[in-house]
Amino acid sequence: MSLGIIFLSEVMGTMMLTLLGCGVVANVALKGTKGNAGGFHLVNWGWGLAVMAGVFVAAKSGAHLNPAVTLGIVSSGAKEFVPGVPVDGASIFTYFGGELTGAFIGAVLCWLAYKQHFDAEPLAASKLAVFSTGPAMRNYTWNLVTEIIGTFVLVFVILMLGNQPNQLGPLAVALLVVGIGASLGGPTGYAINPARDLGPRVAHAILPIKGKGSSDWAYSWVPVVGPIIGGVLGGLMSQWVPVMIK
Repeated sequence: MSLGIIFLSEVMGTMMLTLLGCGVVANVALKGTKGNAGGFHLVNWGWGLAVMAGVFVAAKSGAHLNPAVTLGIVSSGAKEFVPGVPVDGASIFTYFGGELTGAFIGAVLCWLAYKQHFDAEPLAASKLAVFSTGPAMRNYTWNLVTEIIGTFVLVFVILMLGNQPNQLGPLAVALLVVGIGASLGGPTGYAINPARDLGPRVAHAILPIKGKGSSDWAYSWVPVVGPIIGGVLGGLMSQWVPVMIK
């Protein structure tokens, strides 16, 4: 498969993921929407279904949709995640580029869909929450630990699913994301994906959003570094566990 096809597939899949994922946060957080104050559980389910949609759209490239997943596959020792689609030095950065580009575009589309509600929302923090994550209690060390653990669970379980016959595929990953959010999402809002947080945060910084305030770049490294570490650890663990339980 050509790098161009991988790039386009990841752009489209991550765009769908971010449009729907940021969209459910907008529906819950912004003033005057039909889903206003719908709660964190609605956000969890919205993100889970967004992941499922993205996986279906990007199936041709293996639907990484997340640099942490890409790095987890690499650290697992796998040369391919789906047959005929290599994960190597050339394709890794193609995946990264597609994931970040798609996340940015999806966030812009979300803003367009909710433009009137962004204008009506008085709280800058609610507007930023649509685009990127932020901690409930700000402590960079412990926020980092939370993101590492959440992403470890995501990548490790995804790689374990790949070892099972008759897996549910996209639905299983969707339910996994819902479960991570319900169990581990409280401290940081569970980015568990550097592209999902960084791409929309850049969109927030660039877009002419009325009264948007700061993009909180001081925190922005946590949902990038944490998921990268967690993804690599998940990939490494996926090598060891089958050997240990033989």
